[in-house]
Amino acid sequence: MRNDLVILLLATLVSYPLGLGLGLPWLLPVLNALPAYIVLVHRLRKGERGGAVRAMLWWAAALALVGTITFVWWPEPLGPVVVSGPAYKEEMFHWIRTGLGREGSPRLFLPQHLLHLAAFLAIGLASVSAGAILMGALLLNQMSYYVAALAKAGVPAWGVTLLGWSPWAIARVAAFCTLGVLLAEPLLFRLFPAARTRLKVSGRAAYIMAAMSGILADWFLKALLAPLWGRWLRALLP
Repeated sequence: MRNDLVILLLATLVSYPLGLGLGLPWLLPVLNALPAYIVLVHRLRKGERGGAVRAMLWWAAALALVGTITFVWWPEPLGPVVVSGPAYKEEMFHWIRTGLGREGSPRLFLPQHLLHLAAFLAIGLASVSAGAILMGALLLNQMSYYVAALAKAGVPAWGVTLLGWSPWAIARVAAFCTLGVLLAEPLLFRLFPAARTRLKVSGRAAYIMAAMSGILADWFLKALLAPLWGRWLRALLP
């Protein structure tokens, strides 16, 4: 494993106790996102688009795993620290208990997903993906807060493991990680012209297709599986 990836994973691990311990809501996602962004720019400047995508996927997986475990075991209330975490958790628990809400209705969740996608694209292009990586950390922490809340509410560990992180959420995260790399390239070429010659334009289309496929998989799997997922979680939630 390359040194920059090892440092990225260690920095992700440290970002949670540091961010939560200081108790400043916006500090946690900044600490989450900063090392990932440094690695992303470093790899793109070396002409490693694929390496940058892989690093972002590793980062997202580490963020989900470390965030969820930390939120479960953290000894103090996390509601004031995790941005929008409590609101997202309440929305998801309401859906699980009643079957009502955006999660199980394409008519309701598609507008929100399109809004998130548009914001991610605009922020990413305007900020060389710095804002997009920060947005990704925020959304991942919201999801981790909800999954940790399932465990705290009494859902068995196997149920949290199998049902907490849904397949459509994983597809969306993978797609956004790939897009985050691609969105950095236009302005990065202006800031570091040498990077343009190192990055092969011919491979870019494959990553665009992979990202779009992930987004479509997110919508399709959510529309198809979310009602069933909700019933399974309802049966496990005390």
